[in-house]
Amino acid sequence: MTLRLGVNIDHVATLRNARGGRHPDPLRAAMIAAEAGADGITAHLREDRRHIRDLDIERLKARMTLPLNLEMAATPEMTDLAVHIQPHAACLVPERREERTTEGGLDVAGQIDRLTPLIARLSDAKIRVSLFIEPDRAQLDAASKVGAPVVELHTGAYCDGEGAVRHRELLRLQIAAAHAAELGLECHAGHGLGFDTVGPVAAISTLAELNIGHFLIGEAVFLGLEEAIRRMRRAMTEARGR
Repeated sequence: MTLRLGVNIDHVATLRNARGGRHPDPLRAAMIAAEAGADGITAHLREDRRHIRDLDIERLKARMTLPLNLEMAATPEMTDLAVHIQPHAACLVPERREERTTEGGLDVAGQIDRLTPLIARLSDAKIRVSLFIEPDRAQLDAASKVGAPVVELHTGAYCDGEGAVRHRELLRLQIAAAHAAELGLECHAGHGLGFDTVGPVAAISTLAELNIGHFLIGEAVFLGLEEAIRRMRRAMTEARGR
């Protein structure tokens, strides 16, 4: 299976918003990502609009040729907006105003009744739905039950861990990806991945896509965005080849 790379451009908008104005432009970052070999662009339109804003999404949708993956809270309001925008995909994530970044996966197993109609509405609008979840069997079973065709495994605990902890978390990801395949779910992964952590995850043969953002935008300060993405692509390809 070819491993795709989705580049999250949220923190280009974070940098822009720190000062105001129009620079740096998330759309320009998306176009550079496309030239560097990205397979898709991810942007999280948070309810508080702390980085990506509605106009950014409209411009990305209108001018990009790569598929747009809209990360969003699992609410009726955001579902309405997604149906209006018509991104290629919508990834439902947990969202809290006080968090700096997404903390943990969506509790699908505990919200089956609430999530099922939202997923059905997005699917009816021809938007591919994915659920950002922990690498947990119960969450995968629930994702299948609510009708989502795609899951994205949260790799934060793996990236943050060291030694035996990291090994254990990698094993959880491997087992979860295998179970997703058994359920017929397309499986993605992301959160916190960098050059030093991407290899073992990219080597999981049943993963179809990795979504990486903050690390790449940070490395762009030192390497340039295009080179950072090219290096990440090479690391993924080499790991998958092994």
